[in-house]
Amino acid sequence: MSLSVLGENELQLAGHQHINQTLAAIPGTWISRGNGQEHLTALRSPVLTGAGACGAFFMAEDGISLRAPGFCNVNQLFDANTEQAGQIEVIRGPGSVLYGANAVHGMINIISPDLFAEPMGYISQEVGPDDYYRSSFRASRAGQNHAVGIYGNLSHDGGYQAQSGFEQQKANLLHQYQVDNFSTKTMLSASHINQQTAGFIRGQDAYKDESLRRSNPNPEAFRDSQSLRLYSRLHWTLDSGSQVKITPYLRHTRMKFLQHYLPWQPLEKNSHQSLGVKSLYSFNGENISWHGGLDTEISRGDLTETQADDFSAAISRGSHYDYQVKSTSVSPFMDVNWLALPELTVNAGVRYDHIRYDYDNLLSDGSACAASVANCRFMRPADQIRSFGHWSPRLGLVYRANKQLTLYSELTQGFRAPHTSELFRLQAGQQSADLDTEKLNSAQFGIRGEAKKLSYDLSLYQMDKNRFIFLDTNRQYVGSGKTRHRGVELSLIYPFNKQWRLSATGTIARHKYANDLTLSNSSIKDNEIDTAPKRMTNVKLNWTPSGVINWQLEWLHLGEYYLNPENTASYPGHDLFHLRGQMYLSEKFQFSVRLLNLLDKDYAERADFAFGSYRYFVGHPRSLYVTLRYQLD
Repeated sequence: MSLSVLGENELQLAGHQHINQTLAAIPGTWISRGNGQEHLTALRSPVLTGAGACGAFFMAEDGISLRAPGFCNVNQLFDANTEQAGQIEVIRGPGSVLYGANAVHGMINIISPDLFAEPMGYISQEVGPDDYYRSSFRASRAGQNHAVGIYGNLSHDGGYQAQSGFEQQKANLLHQYQVDNFSTKTMLSASHINQQTAGFIRGQDAYKDESLRRSNPNPEAFRDSQSLRLYSRLHWTLDSGSQVKITPYLRHTRMKFLQHYLPWQPLEKNSHQSLGVKSLYSFNGENISWHGGLDTEISRGDLTETQADDFSAAISRGSHYDYQVKSTSVSPFMDVNWLALPELTVNAGVRYDHIRYDYDNLLSDGSACAASVANCRFMRPADQIRSFGHWSPRLGLVYRANKQLTLYSELTQGFRAPHTSELFRLQAGQQSADLDTEKLNSAQFGIRGEAKKLSYDLSLYQMDKNRFIFLDTNRQYVGSGKTRHRGVELSLIYPFNKQWRLSATGTIARHKYANDLTLSNSSIKDNEIDTAPKRMTNVKLNWTPSGVINWQLEWLHLGEYYLNPENTASYPGHDLFHLRGQMYLSEKFQFSVRLLNLLDKDYAERADFAFGSYRYFVGHPRSLYVTLRYQLD
């Protein structure tokens, strides 16, 4: 696979206020920042939007999905404590064999610290512009058999734009136990965000207008979200050397927000609860190793949408939707590694996922409008049960030419079932959504290795997605889309000496419509998909003059991208520079400084074109953040 890992030291130096600041260093990856902590994701893909956009990516904490399949949210990374992770790993390309539904374009896994390896504690305080502050803490103790720890952070942001900002709290309670051939790791994770959301500013190049940059067209917008997760991983090592892992888990999320991006601004409330078990058996032989398992989960979710005032006859006040969905998923899988030759390893895997939705409409079936309204915006399908099954295969080769050079290739498939909102939150007279699973076929080839001091990883991929689900120009969900994705990704690390190190990543990609989707009144086949930069670059130069001082200069380039399927509107891209530094004032005190947008560039975090106008989420001007951290015994 194309795997990138960010360790704890890198995460601490980045000290991100938003996850996009850290993951910008991963090739093929763009976490597009909205306002506050909101975001959209691109992993070997355009930035995807809409009800099922989150279903293209597997977002996890310690390998367990942050949200249940069919109940995800595009902003779900704010549920996880990425700020204090032990490490973050990103897999680019399908990972459905190992992770199941939603690992279509890739996965992001937030890995908690290992308390036995890092039994440390600290308290820190960070301050920044616009009344930003963040208090963080970690305390842990480790003995021979037990380790226990707690860590978390509390953030407040007064908001760069008028009447915006957020308050956020995250906490993790962790216990580990190890004895002989048995170990456990148990974690309770909780998060809450209360955000006053600033909406898009409108007008071509509005992000360059100082009077508009600070404005907030939607002062009434907000988001309030809570999440709670609990898991316990039980790990046995058998006398044969085989391993057994069983991981039961619980999940609860609840969210309320105003859909400020729609002119009529309905209020949505949603929640879901899950109980699941992941099981794994691993065998390691002399020339062959394999692991197989079974993942099962049951979930129950609900959604309501209401509107306070009439917008039009077809978009009226009152309850638009109120439904519940019970979901079950069962997923057996097998993955085999065979050392065919001393230099050649063959990997093959397959997974079957079965997902079942039992939908219960709590309002009247059909139109949400009065009987006299023929073109009602909101349609409620009748109670129904929908099931989806899919096989996901994978074949990989790794050839170690010598100690310095490795070649790898992979053929694999990713898939996702339709999201519950795509099936049961219908519009414009659609009585039923005839949707199947989305699938993506991927082929990639890569070279990684070392040449003297230089470490490199070069990968080329092509991916074809079929049965792509989208909301067409008639406001109906259809699953007939086809898209093509081609790209080259490069990672380089070059230490000049003990003090200076250069690291760089680069991406060249083309994401296109492969058929005429009904997203426009004109033909869009072979057009570039909107919000899909062709080029992305990240370069970091680190200077470590001593063991107690570390400086980093970062250059981030985001290339031009189109804003609509017709490719008639575009954003020119931007270049940003950031400066970060850390220094120990004593054995206990560490001082950090982050000067973001060093050259004070006017830019948009994300540009869009909708409802006949340009829209932008504003990028922040030059910003200085300072942190003082005290190391506990």
